[in-house]
Amino acid sequence: QVQLVEAGGGSVQAGGSLRLSCVVSGYTHSWHCVGWFRQAPGKEREGVAGIYAIGGSTYYADSVKGRFTISQDNAKNILYLQMNSLKPEDTAMYYCAADCDYCSSAVCDYWGQGTQVTVSS
Repeated sequence: QVQLVEAGGGSVQAGGSLRLSCVVSGYTHSWHCVGWFRQAPGKEREGVAGIYAIGGSTYYADSVKGRFTISQDNAKNILYLQMNSLKPEDTAMYYCAADCDYCSSAVCDYWGQGTQVTVSS
């Protein structure tokens, strides 16, 4: 079956960087969107960055544009999220997901277990 496993989270100071990875196992062909989502305590899960299979276009939430970069290693089936200039408001559980209706919407068929990112002031 399809499995997504995230790694790379941790605790950093504001202005620091982290790179998250998501190893995907199982069938991945023809998924509409594959991307990263995050959820902070008391908040809705939100789309952070994603890649559309059709056209290969990318999506970034306004709050992370210019700071985060999504990439994909198709040969190894790994999805990455490079996070630079981290801010305390980036603190959240980060999830990778596949076959989402839209990269901006947390409506996906497959989810990873999540990796915690904590940014301190």
